[in-house]
Amino acid sequence: MALRQILRLTPWSVRRRIFETVETRVLPRVAPERRLRIARTLMPLGPGRRPADVTALRVRTPAGWLTARVDPAAAPADVRRRNLDRVVQALDRAGIDWFRVPVRAAVRTSVAVRRTDRDRTLRLLAELVTGDHGTLRTVFPAGRRGRREAEVVSVSWPVTDPGGSLVLGPELGCEVEFWRVTKDRLISPRRNPVADDIPADEPETTAAEPVFGSFAARDDTTEYRTRRVFTTVDPDRIDFPIDVVYTWVDGGDPEWQQRKARALERNPWIGDVSAQAANDSRYVSRDELRYSLRALHCFAPWVRRVFLVTDDQTPSWLDRAHPRLTLVSHREIFGDTGTLPTFNSQAIESRLHRIPELAEHFLYLNDDVILGRPVGPELFFTPGGLAKFFASAARVDTAPRGPADRPADSAAKNNRRLIQETFGRMLTRKMMHTPHPSRRSVIEEIEDRFAEHVRATAGHQFRHPDDISLLSSLQQYYAYLTGRAAPGRIRYLYTDLAQPATPLRLARLLRSRDVDAFCLNDVDVHSAAVADQEALVAEFLPAYLPFVSPFETQHRVLRAIAAPRRPNTDRPVPPDVALPPVA
Repeated sequence: MALRQILRLTPWSVRRRIFETVETRVLPRVAPERRLRIARTLMPLGPGRRPADVTALRVRTPAGWLTARVDPAAAPADVRRRNLDRVVQALDRAGIDWFRVPVRAAVRTSVAVRRTDRDRTLRLLAELVTGDHGTLRTVFPAGRRGRREAEVVSVSWPVTDPGGSLVLGPELGCEVEFWRVTKDRLISPRRNPVADDIPADEPETTAAEPVFGSFAARDDTTEYRTRRVFTTVDPDRIDFPIDVVYTWVDGGDPEWQQRKARALERNPWIGDVSAQAANDSRYVSRDELRYSLRALHCFAPWVRRVFLVTDDQTPSWLDRAHPRLTLVSHREIFGDTGTLPTFNSQAIESRLHRIPELAEHFLYLNDDVILGRPVGPELFFTPGGLAKFFASAARVDTAPRGPADRPADSAAKNNRRLIQETFGRMLTRKMMHTPHPSRRSVIEEIEDRFAEHVRATAGHQFRHPDDISLLSSLQQYYAYLTGRAAPGRIRYLYTDLAQPATPLRLARLLRSRDVDAFCLNDVDVHSAAVADQEALVAEFLPAYLPFVSPFETQHRVLRAIAAPRRPNTDRPVPPDVALPPVA
């Protein structure tokens, strides 16, 4: 058996200790270009071999072992919806009254059933999950773990990818709450965001999916039965549209390379400034965009539209006909400003607010920035519309701008000068490599106020010492000091692909999936370890984000062949229901 296969089967605690020992005692003695390869060997990231063409897999999850149906094009919002619909349809068929209630965990759903129907409901749910890889578990409300009778249960039908890398399981379950009935009140067994004690005659109504939480598409019109009190709009709800803007380049395109070579001839100053101004690593595409879009689809279904800004390039796998996707050419946003073709990401950033039909509130993402788990719009904006920003612990060098500065540092110091001259404040911290919450009106105001600097940045075909970084730093501080932004908090991982510690960091991330976003960055594509960097990304991203998204042409085919099986309802109903607890 190959070493990597053996290590895949080795317990995590042992693998981690082996890696850490080698990292501290062996790798320092190895040539730098060989360190990443050794690290990758010791920490395989992809799943082990799985039987082909199976419909279900036995997989391990934080909640224990379970059987999951295989669907290569699943998504959390779809699995969540399917769990809810199967439960309420079964309740309707059995004549059991229910109404939907909001829950604190956005990725779950919940329906209320009268406690007098508890035993009948439990038998129905046990029948529903039997023989169809379903799970039925007890949920213990806070402070009530010792109660003998289940007051809340969770029902789910887990789904996984063909490699068993990611399981969409009980965390997306439909929770059934058994509400106590008094003479004139209905009382919930646990708290919810709106009301857990309502009049028994509270009027019934229907409400669309977005009413019950943010983890849904804004235009989702599917309605569910509820009580009127749960349709009220609370102050914390974000109801304005939010778009996403990506910038992307295929640095391997021969025609693009010819355009770049001609532009370099017209910009001889580059060799005297910084090798990073036109470094090939800035333009390398390792298919990160594919996986960033997968993450967006999986973890942020509330996004309205996605705009992909390119130099008239299109990834071969992209479904250009997707209704929520718009391709935007540099020519469209530069118009008669700037200089095209451009190879300067800071120049492109300075024009993004000119995208036609772009929402006032949007997220700007580089393609190597990827969401790591389900997130809500409140991570990026306040209900009143303020954009949040995520300041890094890294500092902007306090020395004046000099010829030895990297292009990113030069831009940060130029931003600092503008902020200091305008507001009398000293910009000291960089921004994290995360999604950048942005407001179109703020950027338009910056363009008007600092027209000379924005115009100069747009005119530089490559990163220039006089550039500003408008979307990735300047707009955050400007909006903050004009009352339109607020500090935010995000759980985030940044790692340099060239570092030998990166395989361990990514392995930990695969196990925990506990960050809101992560960035896989590389400093220099000319490194002798470039092949290992590419192999590392090719191993990690499909394992972390295995489900094909609707933004890929392959999705249409997979959806046609991955329809779920009909539930088995021929099994006898068990007389007593013993429910395992939710972990």
